[in-house]
Amino acid sequence: MATPLAVNSAASLWGPYKDIWQTVGNALWRRQPEAIHLLDMILKKHRPDFISLFKNPPKNVQQHEMVQKASTEGVAIQGQQGTRPLPEKLIKEAFILSDLFDIGELAAVELLLAGEHQQPHFPGLTRGLVAVLLYWDGKRCIANSLKALIQSRRGKTWTLELSPELVSMTTRFTDELMEQGLTYKVLTLVSQIDVNNEFEKLQRDRGLGSEKHRKEVSDLIKECRQSLAESLFAWACQSPLGKDDTLLLIGHLERVTVEANGSLDAVNLALLMALLYCFDISFIEQSTEERDDVIHQLPLLTERQYIATIHSRLQDSQPWKLPGLQATVRLAWALALRGISQLPDVTALAEFTEADETMAELAIADSVFLFLTESVVVSENFYQEEFYLRRTHNLITDFLALMPMKVKQLRNRADEDARIIHMSVQMGNEPPISLRRDLEHLMLLMGELYKKNPFRLELALEYWCPSEPLQTPTVMGSYLGVAHQRPPQRQVVLSKFVRQMGDLLPPTIYIPYLKMLQGLANGPQCAHYCFSLLKVNGSSHVENIQGAGGSPVSWEHFFHSLMLYHEHLRKDLPSADSVQYRHLPSRGITQKEQDGLIAFLQLTSIIITWSENARLALCEHPQWTPVVVILGLLQCSIPPVLKAELLKTLAAFGKSPEIAASLWQSLEYTQVELNEIESRCEEYPLTRAFCQLISTLVESSFPSNLGAGLRPPGFDPYLQFLRDSVFLRFRTRAYRRAAEKWEVAEVVLEVFYKLLRDYEPQLEDFVDQFVELQGEEIMAYKPPGFSLMYHLLNESPMLELALSLLEEGVKQLDTYAPFPGKKHLEKAVQHCLALLNLTLQKENLFMDLLRESQLALIVSPLEQLLQGINPRTKKADNVVNIARYLYHGNTNPELAFESAKILCCISCNSNIQIKLVGDFTHDQSVSQKLMAGFVECLDNEDAEEFVRLEEGSELEKKLAAIRHETRIHILNLLITSLERSPPSLALYLLGFELKKPVSTTNLQDPGVLGCPRTCLHAILNILEKGTEGRMGPAAARESPQLAELCYQVIYQLCACSDTSGPTMRYLRTSQDFLFSQLQHLPFSNKEYEISMLNQMSWLMKTASIELRVTSLNRQRSHTQKLLHLLLDDIPARPYSDGEGGMEDENRSVSGFLLVDTSTKVRRKILSILDSIDFSQEIPEPLQLDFFDRNQIEQVIANCEHKNLRGQTVCNVKLLHRVLVAEVNALQGMAAIGQRPLLMEEISTILQYVVGRNKLLQCLHAKRHVLESWRQLVEIILTACPQDLIQSEDRQLIIRDILQDVHDKILDDEAAQELMPVVAGAVFTLTAHLSQAVCTEQKQLVVSGSGEAHYAFMLESSFSSPAPAENPLLAFAASVGDSSLHIILKKLLDFILKTGGGFQRVRTHLYGSLLYYLQIAQRPDEPDTLETAKKTMWERLTAPEDVFSKLQRENIAIIESYGAALMEVVCRDACDGHEIGRMLALALLDRIVSVDKQQQWLLYLSNSGYLKVLVDSLLEDDRTLQSLLTPQPPPLKALYTYESKMAFLTRVAKIQQGALELLRSGVIVRLAQCQVYDMRPEVDPHSVFGVRDSPMFIPSPVDRYRQVLLPALQLCQVVLTSSMAQHLQAAGQVLQFLISHSDTIQAILRCQDMSAGSLQELALLTGIISKAALPGILSELDVDVNEGSLMELQGHIGRFQRQCLGLLSRFGGSDRLRQFKFQDGNLDGDRVSKNDEVELAMQQICANVMEYCQSLILQSSPTLQHIVCLFTPSLSESSNREGPRQDAQVPVVPHWHLPGLGIIVYLLRQSARDFFSYYDSHRRSVSKLQSVEQLPPDEIKELCQSVMPAGVDKISTTQKYVLAKRCLVKLINNRAKLLSLCSFIIETCLFVLWRHLEYYLLHCSPMNSQDSLFASRPLFKSRRLQDSFPSEASLDFRIGPTVVSQHDIEQLQADAINAFGESLQKKLLDIERLYSKVRSRYSFIQALVRRISGLLRLSRS
Repeated sequence: MATPLAVNSAASLWGPYKDIWQTVGNALWRRQPEAIHLLDMILKKHRPDFISLFKNPPKNVQQHEMVQKASTEGVAIQGQQGTRPLPEKLIKEAFILSDLFDIGELAAVELLLAGEHQQPHFPGLTRGLVAVLLYWDGKRCIANSLKALIQSRRGKTWTLELSPELVSMTTRFTDELMEQGLTYKVLTLVSQIDVNNEFEKLQRDRGLGSEKHRKEVSDLIKECRQSLAESLFAWACQSPLGKDDTLLLIGHLERVTVEANGSLDAVNLALLMALLYCFDISFIEQSTEERDDVIHQLPLLTERQYIATIHSRLQDSQPWKLPGLQATVRLAWALALRGISQLPDVTALAEFTEADETMAELAIADSVFLFLTESVVVSENFYQEEFYLRRTHNLITDFLALMPMKVKQLRNRADEDARIIHMSVQMGNEPPISLRRDLEHLMLLMGELYKKNPFRLELALEYWCPSEPLQTPTVMGSYLGVAHQRPPQRQVVLSKFVRQMGDLLPPTIYIPYLKMLQGLANGPQCAHYCFSLLKVNGSSHVENIQGAGGSPVSWEHFFHSLMLYHEHLRKDLPSADSVQYRHLPSRGITQKEQDGLIAFLQLTSIIITWSENARLALCEHPQWTPVVVILGLLQCSIPPVLKAELLKTLAAFGKSPEIAASLWQSLEYTQVELNEIESRCEEYPLTRAFCQLISTLVESSFPSNLGAGLRPPGFDPYLQFLRDSVFLRFRTRAYRRAAEKWEVAEVVLEVFYKLLRDYEPQLEDFVDQFVELQGEEIMAYKPPGFSLMYHLLNESPMLELALSLLEEGVKQLDTYAPFPGKKHLEKAVQHCLALLNLTLQKENLFMDLLRESQLALIVSPLEQLLQGINPRTKKADNVVNIARYLYHGNTNPELAFESAKILCCISCNSNIQIKLVGDFTHDQSVSQKLMAGFVECLDNEDAEEFVRLEEGSELEKKLAAIRHETRIHILNLLITSLERSPPSLALYLLGFELKKPVSTTNLQDPGVLGCPRTCLHAILNILEKGTEGRMGPAAARESPQLAELCYQVIYQLCACSDTSGPTMRYLRTSQDFLFSQLQHLPFSNKEYEISMLNQMSWLMKTASIELRVTSLNRQRSHTQKLLHLLLDDIPARPYSDGEGGMEDENRSVSGFLLVDTSTKVRRKILSILDSIDFSQEIPEPLQLDFFDRNQIEQVIANCEHKNLRGQTVCNVKLLHRVLVAEVNALQGMAAIGQRPLLMEEISTILQYVVGRNKLLQCLHAKRHVLESWRQLVEIILTACPQDLIQSEDRQLIIRDILQDVHDKILDDEAAQELMPVVAGAVFTLTAHLSQAVCTEQKQLVVSGSGEAHYAFMLESSFSSPAPAENPLLAFAASVGDSSLHIILKKLLDFILKTGGGFQRVRTHLYGSLLYYLQIAQRPDEPDTLETAKKTMWERLTAPEDVFSKLQRENIAIIESYGAALMEVVCRDACDGHEIGRMLALALLDRIVSVDKQQQWLLYLSNSGYLKVLVDSLLEDDRTLQSLLTPQPPPLKALYTYESKMAFLTRVAKIQQGALELLRSGVIVRLAQCQVYDMRPEVDPHSVFGVRDSPMFIPSPVDRYRQVLLPALQLCQVVLTSSMAQHLQAAGQVLQFLISHSDTIQAILRCQDMSAGSLQELALLTGIISKAALPGILSELDVDVNEGSLMELQGHIGRFQRQCLGLLSRFGGSDRLRQFKFQDGNLDGDRVSKNDEVELAMQQICANVMEYCQSLILQSSPTLQHIVCLFTPSLSESSNREGPRQDAQVPVVPHWHLPGLGIIVYLLRQSARDFFSYYDSHRRSVSKLQSVEQLPPDEIKELCQSVMPAGVDKISTTQKYVLAKRCLVKLINNRAKLLSLCSFIIETCLFVLWRHLEYYLLHCSPMNSQDSLFASRPLFKSRRLQDSFPSEASLDFRIGPTVVSQHDIEQLQADAINAFGESLQKKLLDIERLYSKVRSRYSFIQALVRRISGLLRLSRS
């Protein structure tokens, strides 16, 4: 053979068949349009499989050899390369399997391989056992597909409403199969396949495993046979079989036998029904046209030989194995012939049609009705198929309608027989045996047939001809469009039959007739007709016929008899009775009478159960008083069976609450006793009936004060009896009928369940209530629910029995064998579980109330009791037993549901979780079973066969709902459990490690490395279904709530740190879960909007985590793939990132059409936003007529509670209870009359509340989904590597998102509740937009014009174009200005939309606005000393750059909003939340700074907001004082104060603003603030900063500086910008300085050299230099008297002296020592402070020099008179008088004027500094130009100064950005230093020149030869606080007497040395390098020239 045979790993005997079944299901039942094409292909491909039905591939020598050698040579597997060797064991198993099923060897290998693969789905089975299941499952799929295809054919009985093309396709296909002999194959297979034979074969080869496996195999085999038989049935229904096929079918039925219980099995029942449908002629009643259509398709009429052949075959006297079956077929044939005979032109068939009577006679002779009753109707499948019922109904009605003579004959025969029997009885003989009972059988058959009504068809309605019209229109029901409106004729005949049979009824037929009526009365309308019939029968017009009592079948007769019995039995005397049973024995009732009574009681029960009218009519009948009579009879001595029936009848009466209430009272009085006769008989009908009665009454009406007046009121005696005598003893009693044990358990548990269900613990239950009874106080009983709760919350016998019942139940179920009473056991177990559930739900409230009360009762929580030891197993296995019910979720969904609910309840408790994990896992096999149970319940949708959508019976729908709820509970269990700390139940169920750390788990696909299938696999499976198609995950549409919880579990696993790693790895590698799910977003499901939104939320949150994690781990391809998916606006395209390869391409394109890539699609992130509807419908407000609206609102508020998701919703059930109780409490007739209206209003209220709850949940879901969306957007923008999205795209994406999100929230319909989330998103987006645009600008500014900027540094001849042009043309190309303006307008609209409220929302929006306005701010440009080259004219005429343009347009837009916007922002700035105020102030700051028109400033001052802000400083003062304590309150006030001061400072920078501020007295306010006087002491030991490590809260000194510095800055700015009002400003500032003079002195004296202290000094000296000037005093607006003037002058003098003193500290050589000393103590975080310190020192020197200059200029109008600030000594510059004794002395001890030497020293120092700064500046500039070329170490170092930690983690590009930022900072710092140096140099030169000029030219020296330094008579050592005489204090005038000639000469000599050539050259260099572009050009040159000129003069 050329090619080796390849093995199909999915098993050709199973995989393809599974696919067929799936496709058939999708096309026919699930109605998926895309499945039709697929179905066509599959049917063509697998046609041979259907034709050869169930035929296996034969054994084959070649295959045998190949498999034999497979262990060495291996076998080829389809779709895989190479061969795979098989283990010996598998080969052995393959041969066994091949022999067992007689299949080819390769097919056996395939089955085993598939078995191995499917093993995880079948925990506990070997691959061989799984292979057996797969083999039969394959067969089942083929059989089911065949059946489904045939059901979808076009035909005469039903239609599935499928598309015509689909129906034509299936009809065509199945026709081909029929031509190939389908009937024969099906019948052969049905005969051949036999469960027992198959089991024997399997048993022989050990092919059977556990009980469950056996049950599954037998179920599969049975289903195969069943489906095959039903295929024929479906065929016959749609288009009857042809002649040959019919004969085959008859041939098969001839050999059929019945089951052990006498019924037909399901297969033969289906085949019988198929045959009956072949003979079905019900179409005759249809209209003529339709009838003609059908006739042409009927083989019965179209095949000439058909009738003849069949007729002769059936006439054949050869008896069948089942004569009854033969009789049934004959009857059907007879009726078919009778029907045909009514058609026109059938004379040709006369010979056959006339034989119908004889044929019917034959059938009746073989007891056809008996057979139908005993073998057909009782068959277990009979009621599961609607068409079986219809066909049998037609059979009977046809017989009654078409053969009236036959019926009459039967009646006559019955009358005759009755006479014979009567005679025999009279004569005392036995009646003859040979009597026929056909009429009886017919009646019993009718009774049986209509007894059940599973499809609510009410077929029995045909027997009632309405004599009066019913309230409800009687429509016969049109079934699937076929109108079955029978001609009245038929109905008339049938109703006549019912009536006539009741006339003159012979006693023999009395009971059968009643039983027939029981059947015919079954149904709401039927019951009404039957009630009327019995009423009419007893009425007067028939009295003459029947004599005294009317017809024996009438109410009149029946109740009359009952009364007589009662009379008679009460007296215990015989009495004459008018019933037919004349001979009453002396006691009691005969058996015959008893049967009659029971039959009539049952009929009564049925009628009153269905018809409430009948119930009330009978009850209120004055003569009959049924309830009274029945209660009377119950007290007499009659057999228990009869008593039981009486009790059941009472139960039926008790269905009406009105009757129930009186029944309770009557019961109290009659005191029914349940005697012990029952246990002697070992039968308990009475006990069961009593429980049933109580159960009904409890449900209908429950009186609280039952038995009041006779005994202590309450239900307790009943409960005690039920608990102690019935429930607790049910296990130990003997039962004749085994099933009865469980029946008793079921009914009594049902009562308990109802009592507990309706019990709500109330406060009054926990207080002992006393009542008076016959004069004494006795305690009333507690409510029954209380008593049950108490028993279930203790280790009571009741709880123990319940738990043991649960254990027994699960043991019984584990056998998978049927046993008597199984249904009842399951029900009992269900009630038990439900009781535990109710207890768990109510225990918290119960225990809380108990704790508060005084009752001496002890209870324990049920979850703890469940942890107790089980006395039978000696283990704590109660919870395990409960959980084991999940393993039976397929067969008993209700039990699994209750079990899941209990586990979900218990799992909320962490301690119990840990114990449960131990209990669940300690026994391997139990653990495996439990896991399988949970997984099976989650997987359950596969187990559900496709429910026919329109025909799904109520039961199937209910079960589907229960299965769904079970899955929900399991998922909730996982969710609550995951929130607990490990080990938790969820971790075990989801497959995580419990013995090792959770994070070490390695999740695998099921079966890999022995990993079982866990709940995680099941969840992923649920979500995965449908992701390949275009519709997206099926669960999201079909079971939205389930899908939502699944997504939540996965999110929780990804979000929890322990489980995140393993889960995300597994989802990424083996599932590609997120990509396949996200590509289907957004989901659309309007019907379940809330669930849909939550699904998307959890999914997006998970995606956010994934993006963050993959970005952190540098898994770029994963991040990129998801980003493309979310952000691309080009249709999905294949990814080209090497890794993905082909499969990725297919996947990304799958489900989308290939579109031309040039078209745009909506970005996914935006379409997700689109799918969130921001509008929200609000329910209409309540309109109430009876209830008070406010009170109702109050009640609703009281009923609110938090649900599982933490939303506050109203508890609708509780509300309903409260309102109904309110209505029930109303008294009086009026209330009763209005009750229906009140109830209607209650329902309106409840609907309103449901709507309101939905609204709350919907808003919650929308917020949730928006939060998640925002989170996803934020993660994309912040956490993902920036380079994955090009900056241009990035900006466009942000722009699109911003515009869309604004459009949605600004819509008028948008819900306000969503504003906060949207505002948060807007904030982040704007921040990123600003960042993106600014980054782009920076790159342009740095790279675009870099060469131009720095050219002169490199090559001075380079002439550059205007450097601003290049970049700014390119800037903002990505996001155009117009887009930016749109965003701005929308932001402002949004701010205005928030109105007065929503300040927090506005806070976000202000932040956004600030970020937005930042875009128009110039980026930090490096000051390269270059820009100043341009002339003033060039600068003025330069074109407007992009920044100014954008700024101008922005402010125009902002101003277009006018006062409305101003009002909102200003209001927020003045009060409200702190952060809101800060941001509003910052925004005002920003706007005022760019508002050239000063509109905002005007508004602020005119509307008084500015004044409010200024005045609020005094309020701040108090708060700020408290912030300076060592343990301060939160620092909010400090930050708002800083914002406020920053804003005021900004205002002060504008000249107009400064004026406004002075007018509003800002400086005066500052002077009044006391906080500035609270300067904390600086710790002397911390001068150089070896402080404790900095905490988050700054130290008191730092906090103080945060308060002081803004005030000083404000003063400085006011001084600078108030040109016109300078003196006024200076005066105010001086007042500020004086009012805080102590502080000011302290700062000036402070020796601390930290950056902070120096900043204080720098600012302060700056203010003093401008304010403390001599001319200011005259300006002060205080009325100055002599004394205070002196004081003020004293202050000013002191400031002056101290400022000059600073020079020697900072300008002299002291500075170096201090600096070095400080360097010694530097620690890491202070290195960058160096720059600040240096800057501050230079600033101080500059300020003092400026002060000197001002003093000199102000005080000396001429050159001859000068304020001498310095003595003519240069010694400072050359040498010092030796070091100070102590560097730490706080002040210079003796005041003396500093010498000029300091100035010279400062001059030289500054010149030196200038060049070092200049070099540093140049180096930095060149580095900045070539950052990319710098060595990595240097880059790292630069970055670390900006970002101390985490440099290694950022990307190279980010490192470059940081390095550039650092360099720009450095360059600008150096530029500032250069400018200060230059200023100091110029001022020093000026001061030096003035002094030298004075000393050398104008000063006349003293005569004394003493040197100035020898004796200083004038400079007496004075204390600083002494006040100088005013003159001296102000201008230090030094007269000629002070300076000696020697001093001057010395000065000149020193000066010539100090001011040498080198210094002059340096100074001129400085001017050339710097001053030329920056300062007064040639100023230095002039001064140098003058000074050197002065020095050259020799004094004359």
